[in-house]
Amino acid sequence: MFSKSKINEPGAKDAETAAPAEAPKAAAAPAPEFKPSSAPKAKPPASVLSSDLHIKGNLKTSGDIQIEGQVDGDIRAHLLTVGESATVKGEVIADDVVVNGRVVGRVRGLKVRLTSTARVEGDIIHKTIAIESGAHFEGSVQRQDDPLNTAAAKKAPAAKS
Repeated sequence: MFSKSKINEPGAKDAETAAPAEAPKAAAAPAPEFKPSSAPKAKPPASVLSSDLHIKGNLKTSGDIQIEGQVDGDIRAHLLTVGESATVKGEVIADDVVVNGRVVGRVRGLKVRLTSTARVEGDIIHKTIAIESGAHFEGSVQRQDDPLNTAAAKKAPAAKS
């Protein structure tokens, strides 16, 4: 009544014909998933300068930097994070500046944030600023629409004289 070979043969043929038809669909499905993973590569990863690193010189990047050590020089970046144990002696210029540690020098940024552990000795030129309770700050604060423009920043102190 039931034959093992008759049941398996049509099923085997159907499975063989169905498998090649489904294979191209399966191969086509991962392609869209691959494209979004390449999109984040446009933004470079953050560079971290460790706590045992001491740099004498200027740093410039279009990416993000997290400082944990000491830098004696100017820094220009997209996002700059100064860690709690870090010290920066020089001018800081970035779209976003987050200070958890110590900065001795001018800070210029579209968004500047001094956390409760921050110690800043120098002027801050910003578009928006946030200073948490407990932060130490000595200097002047000036709001500008374009704080990253070096010509406007140099004219501003001269206008006060």
